[in-house]
Amino acid sequence: MENTNLNIITKDYGICINNSDYFLAFSDFTVSDGIDIVENVNILKSKNDFEKTAKKAEAFNHSEGSYIAQAVDSIDYFSNTYGDLTLFTFMANDVVIEDFTENLKVANSPKGFVDARIDINHVLYIDKTLSPGMLLKIYKTVVKAKAEFLRSLCLPRHIENILNKNDFLAVLANVAQTSLIDEDSVDIVNNDYEDDQFVFEELATSIEEAVIISCEDAIEKLGLSFGILDYFVSEGILLGDLVEAGLALVAGVEVTEEISEKLEAQILKSLCDINVIALLMAAIRTEDDFTGGRIREVDVSDDPAYLYTDEVLGLAISNQIAGTKATFNFKRYDEAKPGIIGGLGPMVDDIFAGLIAGCMSKIFEE
Repeated sequence: MENTNLNIITKDYGICINNSDYFLAFSDFTVSDGIDIVENVNILKSKNDFEKTAKKAEAFNHSEGSYIAQAVDSIDYFSNTYGDLTLFTFMANDVVIEDFTENLKVANSPKGFVDARIDINHVLYIDKTLSPGMLLKIYKTVVKAKAEFLRSLCLPRHIENILNKNDFLAVLANVAQTSLIDEDSVDIVNNDYEDDQFVFEELATSIEEAVIISCEDAIEKLGLSFGILDYFVSEGILLGDLVEAGLALVAGVEVTEEISEKLEAQILKSLCDINVIALLMAAIRTEDDFTGGRIREVDVSDDPAYLYTDEVLGLAISNQIAGTKATFNFKRYDEAKPGIIGGLGPMVDDIFAGLIAGCMSKIFEE
């Protein structure tokens, strides 16, 4: 069911959410005073500059006032309505998922992972007359729900670093007509609010569910997904680094371009094996928890000798790729830790030693 108070005006450079009966708004917009009484809520393609955004909003609304405005790079959006709630979700994304091989993909960005951004933004309208204090509580509810959902995704670190670094949020409610003094003035102090006519916890639950659904839909619409190569990037590991580490311990034969190409091909083939992926991710996730201090009983700051699960995982990976022979090769790579492997953390170094040992054994077996 659509909220009849809303009128959506769309142009190639912006979106205007209009309510001729006015909104009470709480927002962190580019042009906003925090709490505002406005007729128009503008999302505009504009540089994140107050004066430029304000001028563009004035031209959009044919007015010098009665609006808030947010500068954005993209006006892609969708909306969902649940009874009294309408949630607008605006999306901006600089990341594309590219084919790396026939079976493997990788996330990339033409802007690089310093300047790239993924933003999921919200404008929430509640078809009730609510107080400024209630809008603030709802604002906090939206922020918390979105943060908890995105954190639960456990995305690669370089993706987390660009996620919602420039996001925005506005919470809108109605203004009681009895509070309108004239066309330029509203009495919000003596307004007749509906705060006591509902249970906030129930409203908060509905808002949280709406936010989670919108974030899930946004990620799907943006086409974002992440795979094993993205988690390699998050560890600072490139395919060439692994090939170099593998070739470092070659003995008894000449290191040729053919051997290098075979090793690269075998690594990529092994990364399509669900069992190899599972073992790699087990170590990556575990190290993230350990080094992040999230497990009270564990301290890996000095790579304790009694931690041998990393070797168990490394052995399992090498065995999965090339059988028992590879487990003996694993010992060589684990002890020498050539190239980039020597700079990795206490869990991750052994799994990559296992990956390289297995792949090296496999190509020489053939």
